[in-house]
Amino acid sequence: MRATVCELPYRPALLEPAWESLAAHVRAERSELVLLPEFAFVEPVWESAPFDPQRWAAAEALSDAWTARLHELGATWVVGARPVTVDGRHYNEGFAWSAQGGYQPLRRKFHLPDEPGGWEATWFERGDAEFARFSAGPLAFGLSICTELWALDTYAGYAALGLEAILSPRATAAATTAKWLAMGTVAAVRTGAYSLSSNRVDTGADTYGGAGWAISPDGALLAQTSENRPFCTVDVNPAMAAGARSTYPRYVFARPAP
Repeated sequence: MRATVCELPYRPALLEPAWESLAAHVRAERSELVLLPEFAFVEPVWESAPFDPQRWAAAEALSDAWTARLHELGATWVVGARPVTVDGRHYNEGFAWSAQGGYQPLRRKFHLPDEPGGWEATWFERGDAEFARFSAGPLAFGLSICTELWALDTYAGYAALGLEAILSPRATAAATTAKWLAMGTVAAVRTGAYSLSSNRVDTGADTYGGAGWAISPDGALLAQTSENRPFCTVDVNPAMAAGARSTYPRYVFARPAP
């Protein structure tokens, strides 16, 4: 499967031309799956407290409008995370959109920081504690939204589920890129799955630093986005992931206890 990771600016004047460029890239690279950053289209409401119902409603409405445009990318599958309200409760919801099935909720973010600049537990309810298996055509994947990449206890479960990719929409700073990339590598090597991540970018600021990545099941960095290369497309081979699960270090943890 051809898969695209990206870095996108949320500011309207920059997002529109970036979106057009992303669509052109997807067509040129014949990409089947596009991974978007966390809350790709809206302002980072979590940067301030307290919760503001009007700002939340505006972010949700804007996400609705952009979700209706996902078909413009020309991909078979698009995966991301966006704000939703369900029964009066506010969530950070992972989703998969497909050309045939439209919008499908996946899981809602469970691990939520709550500190200056990242008041997520103030803005969102805790979502799903289960890290389940999802499918995009022939690709079996798990969804770890940003902070959830650090949930090391999920990796054994991911390996047991036979996943071929871990998809991680992010909203992380340039100053922390190295440690996030290290965690993406750990996720790939421990589970035997590809690690794919897309990030927000705020040009001229350190708040969101881009650097989307694609990492092989053995931990090789296949591609990384940058200001000069905001979109990268790689071949994700499910057979390679299946083979990796039987090699070190994965097989060590798959053996039954004595």
